[in-house]
Amino acid sequence: MDLLHNLALGFGVALAPVNLLYCFLGVFIGTLVGVLPGIGPVAAMSLLLPVTFNATPEAGIIMLAGIYYGSMYGGSTTAILVNIPGEAASVVTCLDGHQMALQGRAGPALGLAAIGSFIAGTFAIVGLMLVAPALARFAVKFGPAEYFSLMVLGLSILTYLSHGSLLKALIMACFGLVLGLIGLDSITGIPRLTFDRMELVDGVGLVPIVMGLFGVAEILANLEQKVAREVVSARIRGLLPSRADWREAGWPIARGSFLGFLLGILPGGGAVISSFLSYGIEKRMSKTPEQFGKGAIAGVAGPEAANNAAAGGGFIPLMTLGIPPNVVMALLLGAFIVHGLQPGPLLMTQNPGLFWGIVASMYIGNLMLLVLNLPLIGLWVQVLKVPYKILFPLILLFCLIGVYSIGNNVFDLYVMIGFGVLGYLMRKFGYEPAPLVLAFVLGPLMENNLRKALILSDGSFEIFVERPISLTCLVLALAILISPLLPMLRARRKELAVEETR
Repeated sequence: MDLLHNLALGFGVALAPVNLLYCFLGVFIGTLVGVLPGIGPVAAMSLLLPVTFNATPEAGIIMLAGIYYGSMYGGSTTAILVNIPGEAASVVTCLDGHQMALQGRAGPALGLAAIGSFIAGTFAIVGLMLVAPALARFAVKFGPAEYFSLMVLGLSILTYLSHGSLLKALIMACFGLVLGLIGLDSITGIPRLTFDRMELVDGVGLVPIVMGLFGVAEILANLEQKVAREVVSARIRGLLPSRADWREAGWPIARGSFLGFLLGILPGGGAVISSFLSYGIEKRMSKTPEQFGKGAIAGVAGPEAANNAAAGGGFIPLMTLGIPPNVVMALLLGAFIVHGLQPGPLLMTQNPGLFWGIVASMYIGNLMLLVLNLPLIGLWVQVLKVPYKILFPLILLFCLIGVYSIGNNVFDLYVMIGFGVLGYLMRKFGYEPAPLVLAFVLGPLMENNLRKALILSDGSFEIFVERPISLTCLVLALAILISPLLPMLRARRKELAVEETR
């Protein structure tokens, strides 16, 4: 009965006209972001984060969440029709989706991608609804020591799952932690690392950093690449899959939904890894593995379900523990904080309308996406024909306007441009921005919990090993960080990195 009462409360919030409007805007923009190559959900969310400042917390978070899971839908359209992933999680969809389009089966591929995404998204919302309250009740037992150790574990998992060098990922995480220290000390009030610049007293803004690393850097990286876009021009028909298509795609959608949801909860798991693993599992379980890469419908249905379920699963650690499992959730954490809210185990009791309103809006958003994606395929095809020489300057202009509008501060523009150049150089030399951003967001929280724990223990570090949960997290983090020293595990990690880059 409590669950039904909470759902009723949530739909009461989500069905408010202003929240419905923001939900529609979020999923529409998310689909557009997914369709357009070169713009990821992180760049779009950071660009539109200032727009939410004048909205209610419910409306702002609902819109940003809609952009995230909406981009998972839109990415499949570009992958199938143009053979270019709209965003990273749709890389695998290119393999079989575009082959189906070349064979005249773009309609069933797009239809199953949309319907499979809807099923997986709904499954993830039900999982969120059932798992989050239980996890929140357990998380109430956490103290500062447990939270600090859990954040250390989260950063360790993220750096381990990063592509390429673990050392480079650790360097980025440490750099992010240092960036998070800039500004006034939260306990003593003494300025740190400000270099006598008044603009740095409040710290470096999350939005300029993220817009620079993901927006400006993405544009700079794309400018030097000549990508040939050949949109499938044949008329798209037969969007509704046949019974034979359903027989081939039913179990891959079910397996992808379950796998994506579980991996979405884990720090660093996310949509990209879940889609790759889903594709690998379907290829191994298939009776005709030789068809994969030549237009196998299971190679579209499974990964698309997995990346959408992972998008929903990522909300669980954010809203129950207050810990973002990936960069997108770190941005959402920033949005919560901007609105004076702290996601965590008390969110459901202190702001039940907000929590259940977000859950209910995801049900509504998934229905909107199903309606948007199937009838508007023709519109998305036209959008794909927009030349990059028009698109990229517009994105850069919106980035500049968005950053300046936050505090009317020219210094933030310099920060964004600086991190844009830094992000471009990081891409060139194999450094990932995700550990940096997540460490930057978690840094102040880690520091506060570390200092609170030491205050409670009169300065003794034994508090971190005396508590079972804290000790377990630290042991796991240590095991993850030293595992590359073991030859067998190091070799396996390199194999995974190679498989993911194919």
